[in-house]
Amino acid sequence: MSQGLKFRQALKANNPLIIPGTINAYSAKLAERANHKAIYLSGSGVAAASYGLPDLGVTSMQDVLIDVKRITSATSLPLLVDIDTGWGDAINIAETIVEMNQAGCAAVHIEDQVFDKRCGHRPNKTIVPISEMRDRLKVAIDSKLDDSFFIMARTDSIASEGIDGAIKRCKEYLDEGVDGIFLEAATSLEDYKAFKSNFSAPVLANITEFGKTPLFTQNELKEAGVDMVLYPLTAFRAMSLSAEKIYNSIIKDGTQESHLDIMQTREELYEVLDYYNYEKKLDEKISDK
Repeated sequence: MSQGLKFRQALKANNPLIIPGTINAYSAKLAERANHKAIYLSGSGVAAASYGLPDLGVTSMQDVLIDVKRITSATSLPLLVDIDTGWGDAINIAETIVEMNQAGCAAVHIEDQVFDKRCGHRPNKTIVPISEMRDRLKVAIDSKLDDSFFIMARTDSIASEGIDGAIKRCKEYLDEGVDGIFLEAATSLEDYKAFKSNFSAPVLANITEFGKTPLFTQNELKEAGVDMVLYPLTAFRAMSLSAEKIYNSIIKDGTQESHLDIMQTREELYEVLDYYNYEKKLDEKISDK
């Protein structure tokens, strides 16, 4: 079964489909062990975690692709990937879709900001004309290697055009043939309800912390008609704060002992990695020489 089909089946079977962000291959393994049905790679997360850079369109498609390949090789879960604006013109967008298909991801979302984009929850975002976004989407759809590959249009237009403007745009995007809509920086449940009163297409709610969107519960979002709930950097933020505490403790306290309670044990790590089976195979290989 293709990854795109896995994603579509997960979307159909889960109401809503919960999609946690996985910043690397090990995070993806943890999400799979927790029984999630789909996972996500954030462009902002790649910039921050893999390159130590802000989410301002600095990283390239190849930068993201490296992490995509690492994650898809470590888990069977369908992966949704943030491809920003597609990283350029029609040729770049087509290449991005082909590369993402070949790298084993299941779905992507492409946004309607200008190429020099900003984080979706920051001010001063600039949106391209509807016609330009439709051109992006047409190229993306035409470039799929697998018909089941899921392409989502992300609109950042609520901030500048309101929900009515966003709905106008979404109609155009859906007419172009996208599979779903990522309604970025919604500020009320009414935004999702307004979308679903106009369209039957799947809609994604981005429940990122410390942003424009309140931390609505999954039940609230389900009642509002939301089909997918994304937690793009929730685990990464928790990991980062824990790491910061450890780094400070090593310097300040001269020991990490007071923080053992927030650490995964060696045995827990080994279990996730299937360490002992790998070690057994290594021993057998050595003994056969």
